[in-house]
Amino acid sequence: MTGPRLGDVQRGPMRPGHQLNVAALESWLAQRELLHGPLQLEQFQGGQSNPTYLLHSGERRYVLRKQPPGKVLPSAHRIDREYRVISALAAHSAVPVPQLRGYEQDPALLGTPFYLMDYVPGRLFNAPQLPAVAAPQRRELYLSKVRTLAALHRVSPAAAGLEDFGPTGGYLRRQLQRWGQQYRRDSAGALPDLDALIVWLESHLPEDEVTTVVHGDFRFGNLLFDVEGTEVRAVLDWELATLGHPLADLAYCLLPYHLPTGVDGVRGLVGEDLDALVLPKETELLECYCLHVSRNEIPNWNYYLAFALFRTAAILQGVYQRSLAGNAADENARSVGLRAGLMAAWGWQIAQRK
Repeated sequence: MTGPRLGDVQRGPMRPGHQLNVAALESWLAQRELLHGPLQLEQFQGGQSNPTYLLHSGERRYVLRKQPPGKVLPSAHRIDREYRVISALAAHSAVPVPQLRGYEQDPALLGTPFYLMDYVPGRLFNAPQLPAVAAPQRRELYLSKVRTLAALHRVSPAAAGLEDFGPTGGYLRRQLQRWGQQYRRDSAGALPDLDALIVWLESHLPEDEVTTVVHGDFRFGNLLFDVEGTEVRAVLDWELATLGHPLADLAYCLLPYHLPTGVDGVRGLVGEDLDALVLPKETELLECYCLHVSRNEIPNWNYYLAFALFRTAAILQGVYQRSLAGNAADENARSVGLRAGLMAAWGWQIAQRK
């Protein structure tokens, strides 16, 4: 039987291969005076690449996040980087993040490194239409989301001790090389729209070299909002955080305004009546962002949108290729492959806008 839901996040028993040594974890907690009663564990279900658990100990609740079992790529599942950026933001910014309780790098305890943080009660949403929310709150939730992203982009990497959290400058070029090379190596020619989009992006790189801390996956599904209000209480899932271009982060955040509704697996707003849903127009959100980061304008907006769709398409195509190599279920593989092609097509369309 599955457990209760928080927003759109399902949690239940630990999955096969993801069980934790409860006795060892209780000992670890007790050494840090964090154990307040017998330990009960649930695992958050869904797509977290780093397994995530809810811990109950007496009246206290914590969230544990760890590397997945098995061999991982050196640059993937960097739990230590997540812990570092959350620690820095908690100490040096107004970005809402959970309170951290400890990091364990020794894999002997639970099989892989992990960190522990306080559980933050709140509401989490996935559908951009916000159907479960009272209409008067919807606009404010979107504005709160953008204000929170702006707060992240206002953080000085040097002041937060994150000046070496990634290279300074050249983020777009590096991302194009990284994901473009992976796509060409694994499935060159499979997506003509993506081939064309990569060429266009490489030949139209903006000269703007702004560098900030970026989240990399800033969307409703990674934000916990106040239980009753509209303020963001915690930004989650910092796995892709690095130093990068803030407008790439913003474009990904606002992609629903450029994706269609009614397509399986795609969370889009194109085709919806935004006024009837009491949702803000994209222009209002861009103005809100500019106000809070002291920008006068956002040049080359179509470039950043096309870039966000390129990156999404390349990642999905990689997932599709790996699923085929691993003999994944045909239906799931087809679905992921279809979404990769659609993202590439929509990105190429945006690239050609005047």
